[in-house]
Amino acid sequence: MRKSIWALGIIVIFFACRKESIITSNDALLNTSIDTLHYDTVFTSVGSITKSFKIFNPNDQKIILSNIQLMGGATSYFKINVDGTAGTKFNDVEINANDSLYVFAMVTINPSTANLAFIIRDSIRIDYNGNTKFIQLDAFGQNANFYRNKRITSDSTWNNALPYVILGSLIIDSAKTLTISKGCKIYCNANAPIIVNGTLKAIGEKYDSTRIQFTGDRLDAPYKDFPGSWPGIYFSRSSKDNIMQFCNIKNAYQGVILQNPASNSNPKLTLQETILDNIFDIAVGCSNSSLDARNCLISNCGYNIFLTAGGSYNFNHCTVISYGNNYVQHKNSVLSISNVSGSNTTNIINCIIKNSIFYGEGGIVDDEIIINKKGTTAFNASFENVLYKMKSNDPTEAIFTGNKLKNINPGFDSIDVGNRYFNYRLKSNSAAINKGALTTGLLFDLDGNNRNIGLPDLGCYEK
Repeated sequence: MRKSIWALGIIVIFFACRKESIITSNDALLNTSIDTLHYDTVFTSVGSITKSFKIFNPNDQKIILSNIQLMGGATSYFKINVDGTAGTKFNDVEINANDSLYVFAMVTINPSTANLAFIIRDSIRIDYNGNTKFIQLDAFGQNANFYRNKRITSDSTWNNALPYVILGSLIIDSAKTLTISKGCKIYCNANAPIIVNGTLKAIGEKYDSTRIQFTGDRLDAPYKDFPGSWPGIYFSRSSKDNIMQFCNIKNAYQGVILQNPASNSNPKLTLQETILDNIFDIAVGCSNSSLDARNCLISNCGYNIFLTAGGSYNFNHCTVISYGNNYVQHKNSVLSISNVSGSNTTNIINCIIKNSIFYGEGGIVDDEIIINKKGTTAFNASFENVLYKMKSNDPTEAIFTGNKLKNINPGFDSIDVGNRYFNYRLKSNSAAINKGALTTGLLFDLDGNNRNIGLPDLGCYEK
């Protein structure tokens, strides 16, 4: 009997010691109930919201968290409380085997603060056994229309009463139309593409306050000027009858991307009096699709215009320009036209370009127009009255007619690459003045100013 009691005591002591032992291996497990805390509430006055998550220790031994830290510190809009204790940094926090602890996070926001971002972000860092986990925190700042993974499932209209902040994505369903009114401002998160399966009608007016803005949601320096800060706008196979006029599309990874022809006789996208600027990759990309563009400025992009796999395109009074700078290097031609698809097959292409400028400096590009023709399918490309930069001989596949201003500086108003200031309006002595054709029928320019009664100027701006 004594031996049994003694053996039982040894077992109890063994398991008690084992339970109190500490796991130090970097293979130790640590789980959290979430990886991001979203505060999906629009603040209209000073207010605060508290949310919580749990940290789980699924191991059969105690674990010590060497550090739990609010990365924004004391200046953060967020405050945290770990297992009942408030602070910004906590060291050597113990969690028993198969146990957990609570972390509370509170955000306090005054949306009347003028320089407050639309999305307030911070993170909580958790260090243990040489490993690190982060819990992301995001809250709505300024008052706006916030949409997370938004689908347009019926014909809808957005007014300009408040900005729109897109998180996750914005998808316009097939056969549905989203109409965006003049003066709307659309701010997209880094993971928020605009995908148009139906129709997008974004029609603004010429004034700064009435143009429609598409850009990233980071308004703080230096992020507000970074290219690639949001994905861009994609028009899928089923999309049709899209119109964008007096729009500014800035700082995207890609600008407007069109796939396949429209399902009717209209261009898949009509792009008028629109600026695409500081785009990291392709600003205007079309794959066997259709586009009609007039009075557009496409500036300082990885690829300004990239047309591939055939299609039907018209460009009238456009300025397509790139100056190498700290954000986007000028490594590619500003215009590329090809009839070749990814499978090495060829499609018919029709591309008519009039009264436009294709120019670049500050990079490694000699020819700003590249034409890639293969096979025997019809390849119709014509350039009437253009100013362009090209070191090599003009491509025989393209027909250059009218005023042919080759390797002539356009004479833009102000170019300051160091300070990233670019004014692409024409100086009074620009070679592009009065060199356009009368047959285009455009009465005004990108600024909404009247075109010359006589011969118009080349490019998107009339002097």
